Amino acid sequence: MAVIKELIRKESDGTLSFGNYEFDTKQKLSDFEFEGDLYKVKTFKEITKLEKNGLFVYESVPGTVVTGLKVTEDEMMFSVEGLEDASITLELEPETEYKVYVDDTNIGKMKTNLGGKLILSLEINAGQISKIRVVKL
Repeated sequence: MAVIKELIRKESDGTLSFGNYEFDTKQKLSDFEFEGDLYKVKTFKEITKLEKNGLFVYESVPGTVVTGLKVTEDEMMFSVEGLEDASITLELEPETEYKVYVDDTNIGKMKTNLGGKLILSLEINAGQISKIRVVKL
């Protein structure tokens, strides 16, 4: 299992990794600086949440581990691991259509709501890592 012992870290490839679903109680880390931005992570077995400069980026219920998070103007990519199926909420551009890929399989187009939220339900087997890619159309 690839939990992040330090809750959040910068990877050598310039991406972020965060989350630890093994904790029984909520763990938090604030003011993690990455590329000029400040990140805050909250994580434990029930939820994992990431904020950037006080704004929502990612949330999963139950908690997950995210590795290789990379966000550009037109896409968001990351790998996710958990113990069971998860509901994942991402903050993207409001009322915008995206193509969503899970393990390089196109699962269709999804449109964000007025607040920019996109919600995915992901089937996860314990220890399984799924690669997610969300591309703006």
